[in-house]
Amino acid sequence: MAVQPGEAFQPAGLFRRHAANPILTADHWPYPANAVFNPAAAEVEKETLLVVRVEDLRGFSHLTVARSRNGVDGWRIDPSPTLLPDPGHQEEVWGLEDPRVVWLAEEGLWALTYVSFSRGGPVVSLAVTRDFRRFERRGVLVPPEDKDAALLPRRVGGRWALIHRPVIRGEAHIWISFSEDLRYWGDHRILLPARPGWWDSARVGLGAPPIETPHGWLLIYHGVRVTASGSLYRVGLALLDLEEPTHVLRRSEEWVMSPRAAYERSGDVPGVIFPSGAIWDRASDELRLYYGAGDDKVALATARMSEVLAYLEGCPEAAS
Repeated sequence: MAVQPGEAFQPAGLFRRHAANPILTADHWPYPANAVFNPAAAEVEKETLLVVRVEDLRGFSHLTVARSRNGVDGWRIDPSPTLLPDPGHQEEVWGLEDPRVVWLAEEGLWALTYVSFSRGGPVVSLAVTRDFRRFERRGVLVPPEDKDAALLPRRVGGRWALIHRPVIRGEAHIWISFSEDLRYWGDHRILLPARPGWWDSARVGLGAPPIETPHGWLLIYHGVRVTASGSLYRVGLALLDLEEPTHVLRRSEEWVMSPRAAYERSGDVPGVIFPSGAIWDRASDELRLYYGAGDDKVALATARMSEVLAYLEGCPEAAS
């Protein structure tokens, strides 16, 4: 495969940008939109389904579903917004942002976590669905300010786990919390801290929902460093213990993707790679990572899961 623009600058060499990038832009949309980005991703009825954040021409966001047979092109986009802010939910007054989706086999439901934006600040909300057409809102999960959240798809130690990113005392680390019923959350603790002086020094946040592998839960996250020209978003990896997800087994020292392609270094917010959805095809070993590029378009990168896990196994053990 020919190297795509920016590939030579990816230190770990694991992820390759797709030649069709960007795969979705506002020009593809069936109704007026300023930007489309930061999608959740799922495989539903042998199709790739993306729940895309769409920013309208007022600056507020909602969520719209796009479907594709190959996950690259031929997208069939809902002709109108799939999930709009509900006036009956005050936390949604300024829009819905940055969804993540997981299948909860125990519940027989897809769980959609997203950021609701209100005067009180960003907060994590939950909705569930069976068909991505009708949604049942379960409401706010944790207090503001909080973002970048996803559930683990199964209980661990008899409890549900939520990975999220609150901002406390100006610090922005990745946390984990637990619940018996998906409603009341406790046992809060820092899971993956920002690292002063490193490429992920300013803040870190969950990317795609954690993926269960034989080696542990694969955590794909974004890290931010503030530079003279603004915030720079890159992508890192970590591995959590399967039954004790509070235990971080490994964490990459270097980033595995950084904004190098032209469509990542331009846009509404240049210099942003924001991974939010991933699909692992176990038969082919292919890991597809869907991400927001420049805060206004959707792009795709691929890797071999076996290579990603081998890379992580070679990373230092995470500090306790």
